Amino acid sequence: MQHLALMLDAPLQSWGFASRFQRRTTGLHPTKSAVVGLLCAALGAAKGSAAEKEWLPALAALRMTAVTLPRAQNTLRRLEDFHTVVSTRRASGKANPDPVVTHRQYLLDARFGILLAGETAVLNRLAEAIRNPVWGVWFGRKCCVPAAPVYRAGPCDEETAWKALIGGEPREQFTRVEEVIRFEDGTDSINDQPVSFGAGASSGPEGRNFVPRRIRVVPKSGAAAG
Repeated sequence: MQHLALMLDAPLQSWGFASRFQRRTTGLHPTKSAVVGLLCAALGAAKGSAAEKEWLPALAALRMTAVTLPRAQNTLRRLEDFHTVVSTRRASGKANPDPVVTHRQYLLDARFGILLAGETAVLNRLAEAIRNPVWGVWFGRKCCVPAAPVYRAGPCDEETAWKALIGGEPREQFTRVEEVIRFEDGTDSINDQPVSFGAGASSGPEGRNFVPRRIRVVPKSGAAAG
């Protein structure tokens, strides 16, 4: 078991796992579906392709930890804007001739560390892809482009991976979201483990499939769980 350390640092990030219809919210930490999507883009594994079918089980087997890395004197804030969308469909399936306003949320100036634990061969290939991606990578939406290099360290041992993200600081000073194996070890379940990102010719939800993932939220020392 080796580890890969990634840094997600950008003016805008958006991590949706409960977004529906006109309201697209963001969680306060990166989702595994978004990180896996980023890795698939770096690998050049298109939606619905044979490469995606090959890689998604290997990526699902990785255990992910997300670490909130606050900036000095900066609290995590959300921004909400709106988009006007045309050519949508009603619940009946019929075309909607009227424009629809969608509300979309982003995190401002957020920064997260990601640790992926898994087989060395898989992590080696991911490290190569992140350093030389086939397609551009972003953090949840295409407007959320990285402000700093994503790759930080690995494959390496766990201590080296943590040091690449937080230096010599104690882990207890940072809120983290850990993926767990046993249900009883977790504190929440979120539907963000991708089985398929859909058909390559469609930007809609057709063929998208996700399954629940069990996580444990560990607040930083002195902070209340929530």
